[in-house]
Amino acid sequence: MLKKILIALAASIGIFLIVVAMQPADFRVERTTNIAAPQADVFAQVNDFHKWDAWSPWAKLDPEAKVTFDGPESGQGTVMTWAGNDKVGDGKMTLTESHPNDLVKIKVDFVKPFEGTANSGFAFRPEDEQTAVTWSMEGHHNFIEKAFCLVMNGKKMIGDDLEKGLAQLKTVAESGKAASNN
Repeated sequence: MLKKILIALAASIGIFLIVVAMQPADFRVERTTNIAAPQADVFAQVNDFHKWDAWSPWAKLDPEAKVTFDGPESGQGTVMTWAGNDKVGDGKMTLTESHPNDLVKIKVDFVKPFEGTANSGFAFRPEDEQTAVTWSMEGHHNFIEKAFCLVMNGKKMIGDDLEKGLAQLKTVAESGKAASNN
């Protein structure tokens, strides 16, 4: 009986490892929302890391996180580093590309609780009287990260965070805070 249990366990582990190995290494998650605010105001909230505290889905997870800024005040070359609790970890964001009112691209380097790199992007376009904002995140997973994402439904977790951030960005931009923070 014990032998059958061990064989079944080994077979289950083997099947799991095969399923993980078959998962795509590259991932991309994106979410879009429409915001009733001028495109320039919404863009300004994203293009300046100093403003992220008002809407970032991760800022509220650790209000005591140590955040520092380097480089220009906003736009290409600006850098934000953070060191926080186990919910936000440690890392660095570098704004790598900025096209006024249209596009922001960011390289995100995670240090803790795991090391990794992802690319994040924001695209802004007019949509009737609103601004359509698409937030994307993409990257490459190693075997362990693929296993984690399979077990924890990582793409859904990332998507949920992007949706939460976009909802909070919408609230900030539509409340007029975006214009007053420029």
